[in-house]
Amino acid sequence: MLESDVVEAVLEAGVAAGSEFVEIFVEDVARRSVSLDDRRIENLASSRDRGVGIRAVVGDRVGFAHTSDLTLESLLAAVETAAAAAVKGIEPSPGVSADPQPAPAISPTVQIDPAEVPAADKVALVRAADEAARAEDDAITQVSARYAETRRRIQVANSDGVRSEDDQTRTQFSVTAVATGDAGQQTGSESIGNSVGFELFDRNDVTELARHAAQRALTKVNARPAPSGTMPVVIGPGSGGVLFHEACGHGLEADLVKKGASAFAGRVGEKVASELVTIVDDGTMPDEWGRYAVDDEGRPAARNVLIEKGVLKDYMWDGLRARAERRPSSGNGRRQSYRHLPMVRMTNTYLAPGDQTPEEIIAGVDDGVYVARLGGGQVNTSSGDFVFGMTEAYMIRDGQIAEPIREGQLIGNGPKVLQMIDAVGNDFEMGPPGTCGKDGQGVPVGDGVPTLRVTELTIGGTSA
Repeated sequence: MLESDVVEAVLEAGVAAGSEFVEIFVEDVARRSVSLDDRRIENLASSRDRGVGIRAVVGDRVGFAHTSDLTLESLLAAVETAAAAAVKGIEPSPGVSADPQPAPAISPTVQIDPAEVPAADKVALVRAADEAARAEDDAITQVSARYAETRRRIQVANSDGVRSEDDQTRTQFSVTAVATGDAGQQTGSESIGNSVGFELFDRNDVTELARHAAQRALTKVNARPAPSGTMPVVIGPGSGGVLFHEACGHGLEADLVKKGASAFAGRVGEKVASELVTIVDDGTMPDEWGRYAVDDEGRPAARNVLIEKGVLKDYMWDGLRARAERRPSSGNGRRQSYRHLPMVRMTNTYLAPGDQTPEEIIAGVDDGVYVARLGGGQVNTSSGDFVFGMTEAYMIRDGQIAEPIREGQLIGNGPKVLQMIDAVGNDFEMGPPGTCGKDGQGVPVGDGVPTLRVTELTIGGTSA
């Protein structure tokens, strides 16, 4: 991290060069990982990356420069480059921003520093997962497992008076099993991850995780092809949150709203969803994957209610868009690294729980599909149209979960789905850790849902 006198000298130089706003972002990231594939340790890696990104703003023009050289000479050269890019060809205009907010005091979340744990203990975790998955059935023919840890320290200072720091540790584990049968090869995966240290493995058993991955693969081997058509769909707790993240969450990011690339643009105060729907983005959730104390612009993380009982309340904001609108940031300014500019990003985004039991929700469907696990997909943020893979799904018959199905996709429209939710469960869960990609940048995010029911969605399957 930079000394205060260096920070002040760089900020002063940026303002003197004509910038209306100058920001320094310092990052120091250490990563370690262990990977196993086909019973062999394929990779045992560690890396460290640190540097500084400097942003200068004049009117609506932004200049940016970054360097891995933390000397004062290099930083002054970088701020001059950023300021020159912002000033060139622009008539200065008055900048407006919210009053600086101090970073909140938070309790440390790390009980066992992963960096202090011997590599042999981490290797033992991936080997244990491999053995547990293979022990489920002889049909399990391939297993891969991965352990990873990251410690990210940041420092943010700007010409508005913000001076913030954060220290973020994340630990995760994933396992994938492949089962081979008459239907060919089928894959099952499980992953865990939290903003905690190595105590993650005091709370979670990797052998149980591996068994679940193997069971999911075995279930799909014996599943029949998914049907095609429009029908009621029940989405189970946890991983179904990715649907709301992708199909709705991105459309609530202020940069996309301002570009006219959101189906929710200009609709604050309007009813955009069922009264059962309350959607929250919360960067303060204890231990969750998308948690932090301050965002990458130095603003405190916050709990932001986006949709409340069906009514659109607000969008997510970063500092630059908030500055232009003369309003506070919502603490959603994030970036992949010091080499990137911040933009509006989600943190932990979820659908709040309702009061029905999952059994009651499923019992209300005569003929439909139960999606236990959603996979990746594609979304058009302008229209809200989406396609998601179903990595674990079952038919619902006469109000009961029936036979498993495979090779199916969930097809629909995000804004319409919000209006067609007619039941929300009381069994809320956060899903597995994720990485959200946007404009070439990836950041860690969490999402979650309780069991919910959509009156109709299109199932894209291979069976008539």
